[in-house]
Amino acid sequence: MSDVARGHSVARSVTAGAGRTYYLASLLLPAPRRRAVHALYAYARSVDDAVDSGLAPDVATARIDVLEAGLHAALRGDAPPTGLDVDDADVLAALAAAVRDNGIPISTFDAFGRSMRMDLPGTPLFRNRYRTFDDLAEYTYGSAAVIGIQMIPVLGADPSLGDGAALLGEAFQLTNFIRDVAEDLRRDRVYLPLDVLSAFGVDEDRLRDDLGRRSTSPELKRAIAHVIAVNRDQYRRTTPAIERLPATTRPAIAAAARSYSDILRVIEDADHDVMAVRAVVPRRTRVRHAAQSLFGGPRF
Repeated sequence: MSDVARGHSVARSVTAGAGRTYYLASLLLPAPRRRAVHALYAYARSVDDAVDSGLAPDVATARIDVLEAGLHAALRGDAPPTGLDVDDADVLAALAAAVRDNGIPISTFDAFGRSMRMDLPGTPLFRNRYRTFDDLAEYTYGSAAVIGIQMIPVLGADPSLGDGAALLGEAFQLTNFIRDVAEDLRRDRVYLPLDVLSAFGVDEDRLRDDLGRRSTSPELKRAIAHVIAVNRDQYRRTTPAIERLPATTRPAIAAAARSYSDILRVIEDADHDVMAVRAVVPRRTRVRHAAQSLFGGPRF
């Protein structure tokens, strides 16, 4: 049978290696809650990697299918399905324990998987362009909002904070979309709404030209500045929910929110040139955010 303790260790390593902002913030959580966060992150990373690692769509779909089947098997106490290695099975055992211990809604994992399948060409759900923010919301509900919803019981928070948690997840996701315009376009994905880009004179040809030149045009810079303003407003609207979190878990979320929203400042400091360089918040700054969050809430 799978080893929950080993699953916690693997999940911790995955989070430390791939989710540096989240990992640093998670260190402010009590140990049982921290382990649950690591298990959630490691699962999400495994599914996301299936989509973004260059696998053929049918192979990526099969990988997501077996991870989902493995989670449901672990929740039933059954042996893992064929196709999972030992690390996968152990992480899923740790995740199943977190789901049971915290009452995380199973439906959130189904919604997450649905959005991940939307990134896979040739599948029924595939989309790689979004006309409006409302269109994008269909994707970000499963890719990001449900992550916030999963966190509510893990943090020991009042369920009434679910909307704020979902909004924070979506804010993190929009920050990713702003930062990763070039990387996503190389995968033939444009997450920034087309109507917003068009309003600033940015069309597909402009995006492709900017990508080829590794330089961001004035038109795209203005569009990025606008979306940053939208994103900052999202973060500001999460403040009341963050401030109502339990004292034992509030600093971790405040630290993550401070550090993630600071990516926007880094982009602004680079004159919104998202095609030339990927914005990164230095580790020393993230450590400072963690320390500040012990004594106060987020500042956006």
